Amino acid sequence: MVKKILWALGSIILAAVLLFGGFLLYVTVTDYKPKPTELVAVTNNPENILKQASPFIVTTFNIGYAGLDETEDFFMDGGTHSRSYSKINTLLNLNGIGDFLSSTHSDMIFIQEVDVKSSRSYDVNEVGALQNLLPDYSFSYADNYKVPWVPVPLLHPMGHVQSGIMTFSKFKSTAATRFDLPGKESWPRQQFDLDRAFIENRIPVDNGKELVLVNLHLSAFDKGGSIRKQQLQFLGEYIEKEMEKGNYLILGGDWNHSLPGTDPKAFKTTQDWPEWLQPFPENFKPEGFQWAVDKNTPSVRTVDVPYQEGVNFRAVIDGFLVSPNVEIVKVQGHDLKHKFSDHNPVTAEFRLK
Repeated sequence: MVKKILWALGSIILAAVLLFGGFLLYVTVTDYKPKPTELVAVTNNPENILKQASPFIVTTFNIGYAGLDETEDFFMDGGTHSRSYSKINTLLNLNGIGDFLSSTHSDMIFIQEVDVKSSRSYDVNEVGALQNLLPDYSFSYADNYKVPWVPVPLLHPMGHVQSGIMTFSKFKSTAATRFDLPGKESWPRQQFDLDRAFIENRIPVDNGKELVLVNLHLSAFDKGGSIRKQQLQFLGEYIEKEMEKGNYLILGGDWNHSLPGTDPKAFKTTQDWPEWLQPFPENFKPEGFQWAVDKNTPSVRTVDVPYQEGVNFRAVIDGFLVSPNVEIVKVQGHDLKHKFSDHNPVTAEFRLK
């Protein structure tokens, strides 16, 4: 009897090991491996040419897959949830996001964490939905998270994910390109992690130059910020090359750092500074570049618990970095009280010198 029990237990353990090993092999073989640069389609590309010295408006918004509204927490930040509350909730958040973005009258919009087909957002095609909600814009989309199955948390796994970044514009783009960012986690964690990237859109200006838009989403949970350092080094080298061409640059999105000129201590909280949040490194200083940020309006909250005013730690990690030949007219963060996302959007008005 004892031998039969041991044999049965051994068989179960062996089957579990083989199953898990087979799963690791599958996600390794099917791992999304983007090229260093890949052309991205520009859909509904207009003929409008940007005019030098005319003001224009840009908004950036990490929409948290329309699932991280004020009622939600997230397991990677110490919470328990891995998905939106429901499909209906996802759609309501998405419609609210679309209505808000329309109200800003922006000329360009940078979106991060927008899903194509993911368990966490109940397979709602958010890219298609936003295209329908914002019909007067062109759009460019690139994946930065493509995994057949994320098995954590064990009791309610995140599941399959296809998600990315998206740039909208009312001006003509001559090209859009996905740039893969350096720095990867070790195997097998990387097989379930994001493949960080930015989208570059090249906007012709009527003076013969180009406005280069960079929509980015840097790493967040890399221990000690080591991967973020590699990504910023890559961005620094990229900026140097573009400045040699005499172009205008606007880099915006979710930097996942406490941005220069801002201080999280300005926002009331009962929580400590979260381990994942790093101050922006002082040695990253492209010559003459300026930050367009709203220091008085937090752009992100901690997601270990649902949002409560004065409880969650908040900081400014979303905003824009612009070249010396771009004038910052004004910047406004929008404190939506995290109604639709764990982030708040940021809008800036610019003028090309």
